[in-house]
Amino acid sequence: MIKLNKIKIFTDSTSDLSKELIEQNNISIIPLHIHFNDEEYKDNVDLTQEELYKKVEEYNILPKTSAPSPQEFIEAFRPYIEKGYDIIYIGLSSKMSATIQNALIAKSEFPSANIEVVDSYNLSSGIGLLVMKACDFREQGLNLQEIAKELRKLVPKVRSSFIIDTLDYLHKGGRCSSVANFVGGILKIKPVVAVADGEMFLSHKIRGKRKKVIDTMLKESLKNKNKMDEKRVFITHSQGGDAVNYLKEELERSINVENIHITDAGCVISSHCGPGTVGILYIEK
Repeated sequence: MIKLNKIKIFTDSTSDLSKELIEQNNISIIPLHIHFNDEEYKDNVDLTQEELYKKVEEYNILPKTSAPSPQEFIEAFRPYIEKGYDIIYIGLSSKMSATIQNALIAKSEFPSANIEVVDSYNLSSGIGLLVMKACDFREQGLNLQEIAKELRKLVPKVRSSFIIDTLDYLHKGGRCSSVANFVGGILKIKPVVAVADGEMFLSHKIRGKRKKVIDTMLKESLKNKNKMDEKRVFITHSQGGDAVNYLKEELERSINVENIHITDAGCVISSHCGPGTVGILYIEK
């Protein structure tokens, strides 16, 4: 049996990993923050996805979100450093958040410790896929630097695409013009959003019923089915409804993957994308 290196794996709450995967793999989460006016919550600690949507409806505003502070990273890292652990942190894209920057500031406070900060250039379970790969590499006996090197090779191979069911959240959050929001509502246009080079972009605009949009995203993903990493695929959603099990059944029928994980998006991702969002995420071989 391979002796595991003494490596602690950290990520942030936007990795959208399930509680089961976090506990099984001894992963620590450093949560982002959600702000409703003067109220502040830690993502998936003080506020759940369901509670988030209730507050949005009650206040008729979207929350602001913020990265964990450098001090929060320091406090999370310190106990493990004192116990002799090496640390690897895999976080939300530096093009979307100050999370990576703050982790690097915290790293500088421990000059004698072995700490690697890996920019996922992704979000949601796109980060989670890299975190799970870090767990795989740790189990294989790779050291800290080897794990970080392998993860950075995989970063450009992560594929993330999401259906945004309503443009209201993008509009309220300043990510969609009033005209686009109005036209989207009238014409029933739904965007398929993907992630590349650390940023979200509009992959497709599809007019029609939700089922048509779901099938379009599925079809686009299955074009790469022979390139999908065989270890795992994620279906991540925020109140995704029947589409979640439908996608799981179709993927199980169409691809040969060891694990298809279904995970709930946390409050940060949900506050940007809104209810009804569902995505397929995987790593290319």
